[in-house]
Parts: sequence; structure tokens; C-alpha cells
Amino acid sequence: MALDLQKVRIDKWLWAVRIFKSRTQATDACQAGRVSLNGNNAKPSSVVQRGSIIKIKKEGFNLTYKVFDLLEKRVSADLAAPCYENQTPAEELNKFKDWFLANSTGEFRDRGAGRPTKRERREIDTFKDDDLHEDGDNEDENEIHL
Repeated sequence: MALDLQKVRIDKWLWAVRIFKSRTQATDACQAGRVSLNGNNAKPSSVVQRGSIIKIKKEGFNLTYKVFDLLEKRVSADLAAPCYENQTPAEELNKFKDWFLANSTGEFRDRGAGRPTKRERREIDTFKDDDLHEDGDNEDENEIHL
């Protein structure tokens, strides 16, 4: 694609190939230490070259990419796909797929029922919290009352 480019800033590249939605998000991830380039923490101004390995911690997932081509400007997903290879381990991809499938069904409320009242919201929150703590880690059960 960009045959004349020899190196590009990592924040620009991450944004250009659509790993992050904005360049600001890419820059923030680099500054927070969630992006490593060839095993070293990357600053936003770190230089990416062809063959570089980039590891990203994004939303609880550890993603790994190998750079094949350099881009400085954002392009469509179809044009960005040949610029990198997703080398994320299978167990991490499965973790992502499981999370995505578990969160794919939205909540349903009958048509015309309106917004939930404060009491209904509390009941919903309590119900959701109970689902999260089904594994028996409830602190109330483990307390000793004198």
C-alpha cells in the first residue's frame, strides 16, 4: 500500500488500521502502558516498522498483531486487513467470543411499559448482582453473627 513509508508512529498506525476508534484512544492506551512494541512498552511516538510485533491490552483482552504494511491515514477495514496479521492466541480469542456472545442479547421491556421506576431499577440491579455472585462468594453467607 504505502511503499514509500519506512516508519510510522504507533498511535497513528493503531488508529489507521482500525484497532482503536480514535487516535486519542490509541495515544491514551500507549501512555497507560497497555501497548507494547516488540516486547517493550510503547510511547505514542514509538516507531512501527514492517515485521514489528504489537501487543495490546484492550478491554480486558490481550491482543497480538504482526505488522505487514504501514499506513499513516485511516482507511476502510477491507484495505486495513492486509496490513497486519492477528496473532492473538486461540484461548484469548475464545475468551473474546464467549464475552461477546454472552453480552449479545439485550434486555427486553414490554412495549408501552415506559421507563422503569426507581424501585424497579433497584430490583433489576439486585437481580443482576445476584447473577454475578451465584458462585457462593456471597459475603453475607460467610459472616458469623454473635
